[in-house]
Amino acid sequence: MYDEADLDAIREAKADWEREEVDPVVERFGERKEQFTTDTGGQEVQRLYTPADVADLDYQEDLGFPGQEPYTRGVYSTGYRGRLWTMRQYAGFGTPEETNERFNYLLDEGQTGLSMAFDLPTQMGYDSDAAMAQGEVGKSGVAIDTLHDMETVFDGIPLDEVSTSMTINAPAAVLLAMYIAVGDKQGVDREQLRGTIQNDILKEYIARNNYIYPPEPSMRLITDIFEYCAAETPKFNTISISGYHIREAGSTAAQEIAFTLADGIEYVEAAVDAGLDVDEFAPQLSFFFASYNNVLEEVAKFRAARRLWAEIMDERFDADDPKSKQLKFHTQTAGSTLTAQQIENNVVRVAYQALAAVLGGTQSLHTNGKDEALALPTEQSVRTALRTQQILAHESGAADTVDPLAGSYYVESLTDDLATEAKEIIDEVDERGGAKQAVADQWVQRQIQDVAFDRQQEIESGERVIVGVNEFTIEEEEHVDIQEVTAEDEQRQIDGLESAKADRDEAAVEETLAALREAAEGDENLMPYIVDAVKTYATVGEVSNVLRDVFGEHRPGSAL
Repeated sequence: MYDEADLDAIREAKADWEREEVDPVVERFGERKEQFTTDTGGQEVQRLYTPADVADLDYQEDLGFPGQEPYTRGVYSTGYRGRLWTMRQYAGFGTPEETNERFNYLLDEGQTGLSMAFDLPTQMGYDSDAAMAQGEVGKSGVAIDTLHDMETVFDGIPLDEVSTSMTINAPAAVLLAMYIAVGDKQGVDREQLRGTIQNDILKEYIARNNYIYPPEPSMRLITDIFEYCAAETPKFNTISISGYHIREAGSTAAQEIAFTLADGIEYVEAAVDAGLDVDEFAPQLSFFFASYNNVLEEVAKFRAARRLWAEIMDERFDADDPKSKQLKFHTQTAGSTLTAQQIENNVVRVAYQALAAVLGGTQSLHTNGKDEALALPTEQSVRTALRTQQILAHESGAADTVDPLAGSYYVESLTDDLATEAKEIIDEVDERGGAKQAVADQWVQRQIQDVAFDRQQEIESGERVIVGVNEFTIEEEEHVDIQEVTAEDEQRQIDGLESAKADRDEAAVEETLAALREAAEGDENLMPYIVDAVKTYATVGEVSNVLRDVFGEHRPGSAL
């Protein structure tokens, strides 16, 4: 440890060094033209970091150890020495049969968890034969209309042996109900079901716009899921509070932390206001972050987010269970950083982003395929993306020790800077009435848009280098084979929907939908009714339309 006299001497020596030390390369060429700031225009990066830069942080005392509050160093004491992160490649396209084939391929190649992508009609609560679905069936993920489709997706895949993440939000209750129903049909104890539903509606209003219902009934569905799963599926994560889409919309790393945790605060408050005990549902909360190219900034971001969430759950909500304070998160490499130009470069980008996520202590990871700037990833590019994780796990040494960059003057300083900046943003969100009100006022969206605009200007001016796009370009790109979903695939899905409807008991469908309507008009928990409905092979669209009739639909620009 250094005393104050030592630190003063270090500060003075650094100042002398900065004044007097002239690198001969800089003397000849000048400093590089890129700005020396963190990746998205955040903190200024110093040329050198010393013990004096972290002296005021008391970081050696405050950091603690992995598995101990404030969890800056990780939520588990063993890190990856006890268990590697879950390798969860995001997959799903076209028909349920094709998605089942891709899932089985990935499992055979060593993937350790499933991550399910849904097409746009499913995400918006429409069936494949709806007019609104035309031309979009199976394009951005798998089309799910009835329980039969979900059974097909998981045919031959025991749900007690895998965990499944489902990227679904507005109709999350319906798809979760189908997953539970598949488990019931397989004879799996509901307490053994593991996975995550995204179920984060606030970030839809902020960044993605894939919402159906107005905020109040949407929040009711979320808290109903919290309550139901705490009793029925205690190992299933009931929400993945998502900073990923906030970052992909253009935010800084500090904004990604702040707006994500502010949304988390809103969900916890809604659940507590609904009468739930915080320690009953909070251990099932999970988070979802992006990982970008600036490796050290991303590591610091993950560490700062853990620290802040522990503080929030302790100070705001008096959580007693340590699991309520542990920020557990999935990471996806950054889709918006992938370029259509020189797509082989994307393999390198993804590898660096994956390294940052692992050094930052992620619990699960998806690595993007190199061709995702063009289309759904091919089987070959998915394999390369998965191999990237496997090489990282088994050859790089990055998983050998917990929080390997702890104590780095730069990483500790940047962790503190990001935590401080994110906390200031959260405080401003509070002053504006909380996340829901700040989103309703478009304040959150404007903050992100301003950063995105500035960043695009930097790219267009050449101030920010994107390799292969505005520097190091080539005249002619090689031909790239891409994954395609055809009109014939869409028709096959519609034919399957018609067949499922023809085989079901219509009276049972009508009875369960009527019971759901009555429950929605009252204040009962809706999950048992939705589970009953999907078990009769009521469609995603039919269940969603019942709720549309009762709750209404949210319109762009209308008040939250």
